[in-house]
Amino acid sequence: MPSHRTKQLSVLTMNTVGFTACFAVWVMFSIIGIPIKTGLSLSDTQFGILAATPILTGSILRLPLGMMTDKFGGRPVFFWLMAAIIIPLFLISKATEYWQFIILGLFVGVAGASFSVGIAYTARWFTKETSGFAMGIFGAGNAGAALTKFVAPSIVVTLGWEMVPVIYAIGMTVICILFWFFTYSDPDHLVAESVSVSDQLKVLNDPKLWKYCQYYSLVFGGFVALSLWMTKYYMSVYGHEIQTAALLAAIFVLPSGIIRALGGWMSDKWGAHQVTFWVMWVSLGSLFVMSLPSSELLLHTNAEDISMHVGVNEWVFTFLLFVVGIAWGFGKASVFKYLSDEYKDNMGAVSGIVGLAGGLGGFTLPILFGILMDATGVASTAFMLLFGVTLVSLMWMQYSDERRLDRDHREGSSAVDPLG
Repeated sequence: MPSHRTKQLSVLTMNTVGFTACFAVWVMFSIIGIPIKTGLSLSDTQFGILAATPILTGSILRLPLGMMTDKFGGRPVFFWLMAAIIIPLFLISKATEYWQFIILGLFVGVAGASFSVGIAYTARWFTKETSGFAMGIFGAGNAGAALTKFVAPSIVVTLGWEMVPVIYAIGMTVICILFWFFTYSDPDHLVAESVSVSDQLKVLNDPKLWKYCQYYSLVFGGFVALSLWMTKYYMSVYGHEIQTAALLAAIFVLPSGIIRALGGWMSDKWGAHQVTFWVMWVSLGSLFVMSLPSSELLLHTNAEDISMHVGVNEWVFTFLLFVVGIAWGFGKASVFKYLSDEYKDNMGAVSGIVGLAGGLGGFTLPILFGILMDATGVASTAFMLLFGVTLVSLMWMQYSDERRLDRDHREGSSAVDPLG
C-alpha cells in the first residue's frame, strides 16, 4: 500500500501532466487557426472568435465540474473529462467549414475545465500551509500553452495543420491511461452528501469572491488571451513567419506557466496580498509602455519642424511581454492562495467560480482584440484594453482590506515542509 506521501506526489504529478496536456489542447487554435484563417479568408474578429471558442466551454464548465469534484472526487471527474475530448479533437482534422471548427471547438474546450477539477483535487491532498506551493506546481501546467507554441508550428510546416489535432488526440489517450493507474481517491476529501448545490453556491454572496474573480480575469484571462493572440500579433506587426512568431510568443507563455510554482511558494511565505499588489503595479507599468502605438510626431518650432518617432521596438516589447508573463504567473498563484486560505472546505465550487471568471476573460478578450483591431487598425489597442483592466483591479485592491489577510498570515505562519 503506497504511503500518504507517495499518493500526494503521484496525484500532484499526474494532475500537472494532465492539466498541461489539456491546456495545450485548449489553446491549439492559436496556431492552427492561422492557416485556417488564411484558407477560409477570415477577418481578425472571426479569427478571435475561432481562437476563443474553446475558451468559452472550458470557462462555463469550470463551475459545475468543480462542484462535481467536491461531490465525487477529482480522479473520476478528471479522467472522464480528458476522455471526452479525444474524439472531437480528432474530428477537427476532418473539418472544412468555419461553423464546423466552431462546433468542434466548443466540444474540445471542455479541456479548459480541467483547471477547476485539478486545483481542487490537488488542494485537498495538502495542508493550508503548503497548498499554495502545491497548487503553484499544478498551475505550472499553464505551460501547456508553450508546448503548443513549440510543437504545433513544426507540425503545421512539416505535416500540415490537420495533423496537429490527430497527434494531440493520440497523446491525450496515452495520458488518460497513465492518469487512471497513477492517481488515488480519498473519501475524506468529499463534501458531505447532505451538502446541496445551493449550499455550495452560498459563497457567491461573499463580495470578496467577486474581487478575486476580477483579479483572476486579468492574470489568467489575460494570459489565455495573449497566448491565443501573440503568434498572430508577431506575424502581422513584425512580419515573422509562424515558427519564429510562435517562439517569440513562447517567451511570454512558458515563463508565465512555469513560474507559478514560485508564485505559490512566495504567497505561502509573504501572503497573497503582498504578491498580488506587486503583480498589479508591474503589469500596469509594462502594459502602459506596450500600449504606445507606433506613431510619427511632427513638432513645429520657430526654427524648423522636428519629426519624432514614438513607439516600442520589437526587443523592448518582447522584454516587457516577458515581464508581464512573469508577473501574471505570480498572480495566478497568489489569487488561488487567497482562495485556499479562505475557502478550504469549498474549494471545488470556489475554484470553479473564480476559474469561470478567468476563463471568460480569456474568451472575451481575444474577441475584443479583434474588434478593436478591425475598428481602428491599431494593433496596440489590445494592450490599451489590458492596461484599463489592470487599473480597475489595482483601484479595487487599493480600497479593500486585504492587508489584514497578510497580517493574519504572518502571525499564523511557521516553518513547514513546502510539500508536507
